[in-house]
Amino acid sequence: MTVKRPTSSSVVLSWMPVAAMVVVAAADVVAGPGVGFLPLAALGPAFAGLLGGWRRVALIGAVALVLCVGLGLYDGLFQERRGFSAMASVAGVTGAGIAAAVMRGRREAELASVRSIAEVAQRVLLRPVPRTAGPLQAAVSYTSAVAEARIGGDLYEVVASPHGVRVIVGDVQGKGLTAVETAAVVLGAFREAAHDEPDLVVLGERLERSVARELEGEKFVTAVLAEIASDREVVFLNYGHPAPMVVRRDGTLDFPQPPSYALPLGLGAHGIEGPKPHRVAFAPGEQLLLYTDGVTEARDEAGSFYPLGERAHLLKASDAHGALEALRADLMRHTAGPPHDDAAMLLLRYHGHGEGKSVPIE
Repeated sequence: MTVKRPTSSSVVLSWMPVAAMVVVAAADVVAGPGVGFLPLAALGPAFAGLLGGWRRVALIGAVALVLCVGLGLYDGLFQERRGFSAMASVAGVTGAGIAAAVMRGRREAELASVRSIAEVAQRVLLRPVPRTAGPLQAAVSYTSAVAEARIGGDLYEVVASPHGVRVIVGDVQGKGLTAVETAAVVLGAFREAAHDEPDLVVLGERLERSVARELEGEKFVTAVLAEIASDREVVFLNYGHPAPMVVRRDGTLDFPQPPSYALPLGLGAHGIEGPKPHRVAFAPGEQLLLYTDGVTEARDEAGSFYPLGERAHLLKASDAHGALEALRADLMRHTAGPPHDDAAMLLLRYHGHGEGKSVPIE
C-alpha cells in the first residue's frame, strides 16, 4: 500500500492555528489590554477549519477558549464586556469551523466514492493489456488531458484471437462523458468481433456499423486496427488515424501509410469505400508503436510539435513497460505542463524466440 506523505503546504496549515494563537498571546501580553488583541484568538479555530476533521477544530477551539480566559483574567477584561465578547467570538468561530469540517468530510467521502467508481469504470473500459500476446510483448501508456481523470476519449485494446493478435488504438472526437461512452461502444464491439470475424476488413465493417448506430451528426472516431499473425507481418486497417511507427532491428523507422485514406469510424456513409488493408513486414526484434494525435500534436512552449521519430531511441530498454514510460516522461517534459489532449501509446515488441532480450536500437 502506498503511504501518502504530507506536502509542505499541509504541514504549514496544520501548524498555523498554534502559531496564530502564540502570536496573539504574545502580542496581547506585550501590548496590554488597551490594544484589543484578545478577539484574535479566534484565528486558531478559524485556521484549524482549513485542514483536518471536526474533532481537531473542536480541540483547537477549546484551547483558544482557555487562552482567551487566561488572557482575559490577566488583562482584567471580565470586569467589562470585552472579555465575554472575545469568548463569544472564539466560540462562534469554533462552531462555524466544526460545521465546515463536517461538511468537508462528507464531500471528501463522496469524492472518494466517485473516484472508486471511476477506477472500476477504468478497469472495465480500458482494461490492462496482457504483458504477452502470442509472439508479442505489450505495454500501454495513457495520459488524460483532464485533471484527476483516469479515462477519456482515447481507447486501446489487445486481443489474442484465433485469427492472430488483433489490436486497436483510437481517438474519439470530443471530450467528457460523451467521449467515454463512445469509446465504450467501440471497445465493446471490437472485443466481440475480434474473436468472431476471421477477416480484418469485416471486423472493421462491424465497428463502423456499431459506431454509426450510436453517434449522431458529425461525430466520429479515428482508429487504426492491426493484425499480427504467424507470417511475420502486420496488417493495418486505418480509419483516418496517425500512421503507426515501426522500429526495425537496425534502428531505422517506418511510418507505413495506407494505400488510400479512409474516413473515420462514424462517417462511412453508404456508397463510400472503407479503408483497404495494407501489409507491412514485422519480424522478431522489431517494435510497433501505435498512438493517438495527443502524442504527435503535443507542443512545447515554443509551439513545436513533439518529434516522435527523433525520440525512438528511448524505446531501447529491455523492459517494454520501462521503455514506454521513458517515452511518456519525455513527452511530459516536452509539453512542460499538463497535456492539452489525451495521449495514448501502445507498444508491441515482436520477441519471437528471444523473449526478454534487449531490442538493439542505435
